[in-house]
Amino acid sequence: MKIRSRSLRPKPSAGKRIIQSLKEVVAWAEGENVPVRLTTFQVPVIDVRRVRRKMRLSQSEFAAKFGFAAATLRNWEQGRSRPDGPARVLLAVLAEHPAAVEDALRKAS
Repeated sequence: MKIRSRSLRPKPSAGKRIIQSLKEVVAWAEGENVPVRLTTFQVPVIDVRRVRRKMRLSQSEFAAKFGFAAATLRNWEQGRSRPDGPARVLLAVLAEHPAAVEDALRKAS
């Protein structure tokens, strides 16, 4: 029985892989036909008042606990403005996993 030896090419270093990836990103951004994998997530529109009430917090308590300006929170709840991207992500996580956010904040402080 013969054992075939494969010629193994050394794996490129992390730096070379990063540089190659960045070149592909630039090519893709410039409109070149480069095979890329693009992953997007739809951040849902959040009912801020429902999230706050579910947590049984007043507007001022909720704002202080999660780093929002109280006036901004009022504007969101009254429909005068909407949360931007990062705030929507935080609110989406709070809506589904409030304990995870509270735990992360506790560990960070």
